[in-house]
Formats: sequence, structure tokens, C-alpha cells
Amino acid sequence: MAALALAVLAWTTSSHAAISPFTQAKGAQAPPVFKWWTNPYYIKELGLTAEQTRRIEEIFQSAQPTLKIQKTALDEAEAKFERLIERGDDREVMEQVNVLEATRADLNKTRTVMLLGMRKLLTRDQWAKFTALHQAAQTQPVKGPDKKK
Repeated sequence: MAALALAVLAWTTSSHAAISPFTQAKGAQAPPVFKWWTNPYYIKELGLTAEQTRRIEEIFQSAQPTLKIQKTALDEAEAKFERLIERGDDREVMEQVNVLEATRADLNKTRTVMLLGMRKLLTRDQWAKFTALHQAAQTQPVKGPDKKK
């Protein structure tokens, strides 16, 4: 489960490796999401069925509205935190730390539940292969028709 979470997080944020997976530089665009379950290479290597791909996409799509709301809330909490630090009011900063971390926890929980739902749709063999593919992707670019080695 942890590997899947890391894999999806890494792939969804790989274009901003120096930036936290939950924050971006001011004015930066959101990184593209790597939908591994729609990538022909992953479909073939994992032996995903059309039903698995459809159900994983449903899980992903159903989580997106909540994730977007939570990401916006996190961005706002981080911006307020930065403003409070600049003002130098330690009491207010510490109160905002609690808000910020609770907001971050909510986002992480939603992502984890989404990833768990996706994981449950894979067979044991598919999961083992996915883990191997993820480990290989850590040392080399993602393979596929749109990605050249």
C-alpha cells in the first residue's frame, strides 16, 4: 500500500520534484497527473482488464472534487501561515500550524483512501508487477508510446 501511495504521489508530482507534493511555487501550474492505468505500457505489463481500468478511473474521478477542495484549503492555510510568520506573531503562527497540519492530514487521508481503492482492484501478481515497475521507474524514465527511453 505504501509503495502504491508513493508511486502515485511521485508520478503525480515528478515534474516538480523540488516542490512539496502538496504545494507549488507561486504561479506554478499543477503538475500533470500520470494515469498509469490508462498508459498502454502499464496496461500490457500489468495485464489490466478493461473493467479494472474503468473502475480505477472511477475511483480517481470520484476522489478528484474532494482532493481539489482540500488542495485549495491547504494552499490557503499555507499562504496564511506564511503571512503570519512575516508578521512575527508566534501565538497566531502556532495556531495556524495546527490548522495547516490538520488540512494536510485531511488531504493525505483522502489520497490514501483513493489509492487503497485502486490497490484493491489489482491482483496479487499485478500488485507485485506494479511495485517492480515503480521501482524501475525510480531509476529510469517511464516507458510508453509518449515516453522515449
